[in-house]
Amino acid sequence: MSGEWPLTGRAEELSRIGGLTRRRDGPAGVVLAGAAGVGKTRLAREVLATAQRRGALVRWAVATASARALPLGAFAATLGVVGADPARLVRQASEALLAGAGRAGVVVGVDDAHLLDELSAVLVHQLVLRRVASVVLTLRSGESAPDAVTALWKDGHLPRLELAPLSPAETATLVEARLGGPVDSAAARRLWSLTRGNGLYLRQLVDGELESSRLRQVAGVWRWTGEPELSPGLVELVSARIGRLPQAQRDVVEVLAFGEPLGIPLLVGLTDALAVEQVEARGLVEVYPDGRRLQARLAHPLYGEVQRARIGTLHARRLRGRIAGALGATGGRRAGDTLRRAVLMLDSDLPPDPVLLTDAARRATGLGDLALAVRVARAAVAAGGGFEPHLLLGNALSWSGRGAETDAELAPLSSLARTDAQRARAAMLRVAALAWILARPAEAEAVLDAVASTISDEIAALELVAQRSVLAAYLGRTAQAAEAAAGVLAHPRCSPAATQLASWGFAAASGGLGRLERVDEDLGRIDARADPGLHQVGGALFFWLRGLLLVGLLDRADQAARRYRERCQDTPGPGEVMTSFMCAGVAISRGQVQTAARWYRQAIAGIHGRDPGGWSFAGLVGLTGTLGMAGEATSARQAFVEMTAARHPTFVFLEPEVLLAQAWVAAAEGGVSEAVTLARRAAELAASQHQPAVEVLALHTAVCFGDHTVADRLAQLATQVDGPRAAPAAAHAAALAAEDGAALHAASVQLEEMGALLSAADAAAQAAAAHARQDRRGSAHTAATRAHRLAQACEGARTPALAAIAAPLPLTHREREIATLAANGLSNRQIAQRLVVSVRTVEGHLYRVCAKLGISDRTTLATLLNGH
Repeated sequence: MSGEWPLTGRAEELSRIGGLTRRRDGPAGVVLAGAAGVGKTRLAREVLATAQRRGALVRWAVATASARALPLGAFAATLGVVGADPARLVRQASEALLAGAGRAGVVVGVDDAHLLDELSAVLVHQLVLRRVASVVLTLRSGESAPDAVTALWKDGHLPRLELAPLSPAETATLVEARLGGPVDSAAARRLWSLTRGNGLYLRQLVDGELESSRLRQVAGVWRWTGEPELSPGLVELVSARIGRLPQAQRDVVEVLAFGEPLGIPLLVGLTDALAVEQVEARGLVEVYPDGRRLQARLAHPLYGEVQRARIGTLHARRLRGRIAGALGATGGRRAGDTLRRAVLMLDSDLPPDPVLLTDAARRATGLGDLALAVRVARAAVAAGGGFEPHLLLGNALSWSGRGAETDAELAPLSSLARTDAQRARAAMLRVAALAWILARPAEAEAVLDAVASTISDEIAALELVAQRSVLAAYLGRTAQAAEAAAGVLAHPRCSPAATQLASWGFAAASGGLGRLERVDEDLGRIDARADPGLHQVGGALFFWLRGLLLVGLLDRADQAARRYRERCQDTPGPGEVMTSFMCAGVAISRGQVQTAARWYRQAIAGIHGRDPGGWSFAGLVGLTGTLGMAGEATSARQAFVEMTAARHPTFVFLEPEVLLAQAWVAAAEGGVSEAVTLARRAAELAASQHQPAVEVLALHTAVCFGDHTVADRLAQLATQVDGPRAAPAAAHAAALAAEDGAALHAASVQLEEMGALLSAADAAAQAAAAHARQDRRGSAHTAATRAHRLAQACEGARTPALAAIAAPLPLTHREREIATLAANGLSNRQIAQRLVVSVRTVEGHLYRVCAKLGISDRTTLATLLNGH
């Protein structure tokens, strides 16, 4: 990790300014304006450094308020010019600045030019008008500057560029460049939200959080946890911007620091109307329309951080109580008012309200803010809220992956439950904890059976059946899950909770079955919800997207993933993690191996140490296969080891994909025969679980590895599975079996149209090989060119088929496989064990390889295979 902050996000400005400082048709230079900390000085220094590298004489001056009282104060230290006659001083200063200039000229930079004394401003003005130097000025927007400086851009002598703060994307790029690795998207958004793209604030904040280890690397991804503690340097910077305020104005800032945003009438009622106007005029508060009313908030998030840190505990408790009381008196009609009131109440001098706290815990859970849900639900339990907050607390702990705490919290629920509905809900929560967090699915099923036998209420019983459908789908009992879920969804008395769970179970089963008849209805219902909802994120939506990807509806899956990611991007917890999984799935289905790997790593890092039930395992399955597709054999093998260690007994439905991931590792290591075998085993297991869509994926993977034997089965599956994937997969298999280059090319076109670019690249590579074997050189070249084009879109993917056309050597499939394993460092005995052949067979193949290629050692063989 570099300790330096690079110049990032200013390439366009840097290029433009560079051109302006080299003008020949008029005064050369530029005025850089912007808010404090936006990066004006850094950009100006980079411009001067670039000029110096091309041979220009560079002069740099910094204007300050203290030097403003001195004639030529900004330049005095640099030039050492003294005297009483202003005209003579300016002439001498000009001569001194230009002395020693070569053919590349002089570039003068002045930082904070709005603070220049009048004589220094005249000097700069004359340098520009006389065209004897290029001038780069920085000044703070909104500050008054000397007339001579203002005239430079007002009279059109120099262009004025307003530097905007960094965008969220530019902020993320800058932080990643500083840290030397990928940054979790939630961390990047938080950093931008707090700093609003102010480069100076960003550097101070990141360096401080690094030092405290709250910003740290987890599973290869930089994550930011906990609340920020502003460094003294950052506090000084922000405090200087806020300035010294009269008490009435300080009251406004303090109230907003704890309660923003607030309606203007409410804020005026808590403070003073004139003071509100005054802090708005000072640029400390923003007033903006929100529907039919005006809202107020602090002009920068860090103003609130600094003010809260300054206020004592007792004063802060009193302030929170006043704001909570005022919100309650207005009726709290806005969606977030209940949650805000509850949070303010928790740390105030008001007595706790169990009804308000319980409602707030429910809302926090719906939003996916699990840390807040746990905190508020605990308070509701302590305030005597009864069964409901206990249930909400257990649910939030469960989704947070805190198994032991969940189990402890669930213990008193059975004694608190008074109805069948409550007993069913308590049991369902315990089943979820056992099956997913504690990884004890058999015990979970036993609890479900036991409770179901005691429930007589029809609606509660339906909820238990819905829960059973989800568990059955995870345990690979696809047909059973689909049947149970369909029965619940068809029942006229199905409750919202049962509908939610049954949709989850039906989606989980339907994806593997390749049947998507309910997808439009369920996705529409999810889109219509006001909040993301944990069960939607971890349930129906995730599995519907999986189903869309399995059957080849990649564009629809991409649209849904993007839409949901936007809704969850400001919500911490499972929602964001699940959308990372979704984005990874879309990317790998398109063959974008680097993008997919990044998303998988981000998802794994996001649940590190707090996995809500096996999702680390699911992420490692995806990451292992992705790294194998990328040809990163060592990393893929390491991910496979981690995946094996994280195996989860409830995720049985993923076992075929575990075998596929292992197949890709074998392929990356050169073991193509082993890869084909593993892909076939994955297909057999998928068939036994009634997951024909997964079977299509597994068999098509075997075809991409070069398997000629599965065309008939894929043709059968093409009549059973919805969507556009099965038919081109079957066509690909038939074309490979027939060694038909033209048909392979046609299959590649179909796969590309579907969006499966890596499979399309493999089909094109196999077409090139088939044409070459039949000595159709033109067709082979065309197909190879197509394969290379598609491979480029796959971000460096390296499959066996692509590797074969990258190194077109005169070897049989078996010779190439053994040569690749030998080139990867395996001994003859290890190769024999892996391929289940004799050592003598391996030696014979290697002898023929060396004879064909005219080489005599493995080092040369490795160079030859990897150098193409």
